Amino acid sequence: MSILKRFKDIMSSNIHALLDKAEDPEKMIDQYLRNLNNDLGKVKSETATIMAEEQRVKREWHECQADVEKMQNYAIKALEADNEADARKFLERKANLEQKEQELQSAVDIAATNTSQMRQMHDKLVKDINELESRRALLKGKAAVAKTQKRMNEIGQSVQGANASKSAFDQMEDKINQSLDEAQAMAELNRSSNDDIDDLTAKYDKPAGKNIDDELAALKQQISKKE
Repeated sequence: MSILKRFKDIMSSNIHALLDKAEDPEKMIDQYLRNLNNDLGKVKSETATIMAEEQRVKREWHECQADVEKMQNYAIKALEADNEADARKFLERKANLEQKEQELQSAVDIAATNTSQMRQMHDKLVKDINELESRRALLKGKAAVAKTQKRMNEIGQSVQGANASKSAFDQMEDKINQSLDEAQAMAELNRSSNDDIDDLTAKYDKPAGKNIDDELAALKQQISKKE
């Protein structure tokens, strides 16, 4: 039976190993639960069918056993009635029924084995589902913490990159400030040189001032002439 082979894989599956391999454990948990519940529905339906088949075969087997016993009783009654020919016919019928009984016995054993296997699968699925249901919140919480930590690590790396950029920016600013200081110093030096020349030329460009002594002597001479 194909369904028996398929669900043997489920019985041997390891939930934790599947989750360890999952890229997204949260989605894997939900998907695995959906798959298990879907499989559980199929197992229940198939188990019911197999159990019904087992009951049908058992019922047919018991009816065959009753017919064997009935033929045995009829053979005895025929012999008691001194009718050996009838007794022979009953015994021949009994022999055919006994062969059928053996075949039905084998069918009953197979049906019972199938039912047992399906019940084991059913119990395994129920156990797995209950385990995942009870641990789903915990596993999702751990997954959320892991994602948060991953984002924090990425942010930390970005901050380190920003610090490196800031350090390079500071170095560029220092170079610019140094260049500015050198330019201002050069301008100051150039301005001082020009000021010296300007002062020197102004000395000679200044108009000659009047001699006070000469003017005073001239005034005295004018007064003496008037007297």
